Amino acid sequence: MALPTHLIVIGTSAGGMPALLQLVAQLPADLPAAVLVVQHLAPDADTESLVTRLAGRTSLRCQVAGHGAPLLAGHLYLAPPDRHLLVKEDRVLVTKGPFENGYRPSADALFRAAAVAFDSHVIGVVLTGMLHDGTAGLDFIKRCGGTAVVQDPAEAEFPSMPESALRNVAVDHVLPVAAMGPLLVGLVGPTHVGPAHALEIPADLQLEAAIAERVVGSAEQVDQLGNLVPFTCPDCGGNLWELNQGKVLRFRCHTGHCYTAAAILEGSQRKMEETLWVALRMMEERKNLLATLAARDEVYETDRHTERLNDLKRHVNRMREFLLDEYEGENEDTAPD
Repeated sequence: MALPTHLIVIGTSAGGMPALLQLVAQLPADLPAAVLVVQHLAPDADTESLVTRLAGRTSLRCQVAGHGAPLLAGHLYLAPPDRHLLVKEDRVLVTKGPFENGYRPSADALFRAAAVAFDSHVIGVVLTGMLHDGTAGLDFIKRCGGTAVVQDPAEAEFPSMPESALRNVAVDHVLPVAAMGPLLVGLVGPTHVGPAHALEIPADLQLEAAIAERVVGSAEQVDQLGNLVPFTCPDCGGNLWELNQGKVLRFRCHTGHCYTAAAILEGSQRKMEETLWVALRMMEERKNLLATLAARDEVYETDRHTERLNDLKRHVNRMREFLLDEYEGENEDTAPD
C-alpha cells in the first residue's frame, strides 16, 4: 500500500458518529490521504463496533489505531478510548500521555502531531461537539501551512466546537457535512495548489509534539515555550506556563497537561462550584447540630449561641441563593434562542 500524500485529521465529540458516517461515505477507496479520527468516547467504549459501523459506510479501510501501525493512503484510523492518537513520520503512535483540555484522546494533540509530521499537507476538520477541543489544533495546522475546515455550526447537533474554532482561527472552509467529501477529495488531489515553498515547522510546535510523545518533558523545556504564571494546573496542581506562540491563548504544565484559556476558565468554574457545595453542606450540618444541641442542652440556650445559629442560617441562605443564581445563569447562557 502507498504512503499517504496528505493527512485528513478529524475531531468531534457529542453528535459525532452520525456526522462521521455521513462524511466518510463520501470518501473513495483510492483517496491518496490517510484519515485519522478523534471521537471523544468513554474509557470503556467499544471502538471495534464503531469501526464496523464506519466500514459499513465507506470504501476506506477502517481500523482502531494501533501503536506503530504504518500510515497508509485510503485507510481510516480511529483513536482508541483513553489514548492519544499521534503520528510520527510514517507511523501511527498511540500513547497514554497527559490529558489536553481535559480530553484523552484529544483532537488538539492529534492535529499538532499531524502538522509537525506533514506540514502543509494536513487538512484539519472540526465537527459537532461540546466545548473547545480542536480549536488550538486548527491553529497549529494553519501555522504549518495546512488547511482548516469546520462544520457549519447552524447544522451541527452540538455547535460549540465549530463555533469555538470559528471565533479563534482563520478557518478556510465552513460548510455542511454533506458538502465536505468533494472538498476534501479536491484538497488532497494532484491538481490542488499548495504553498510555493515548504514552510519551516515552528520550533515550539516541534517541542510540544515531542512532549506529547513523552520524548521530553521538564520545567526547563516548558520554559522555552512560555512564561510562568500564577495559576495552577487543574489536573495535577502544578505550575502553569502561558504559551507565547499562536493565536489561541493556551497554558501548559511541565508534566504535559495543556489547556486553552477557555478550558481553564470552565474547569475552575466547576471546581469552585464543587467547593461551594461542599462548604454549604458543612455549614448546614453545623447549623443543624447547633439547633439540636440548643433544643436538648441548656448550655447552648444562650443569646451567643442563638446569634451564632442565626448567622449560620443567613450564610447558608446566601450561599444557596448564589449557587442557584449561578445555575440559572448558566442555563440561560446555554438555552437555545
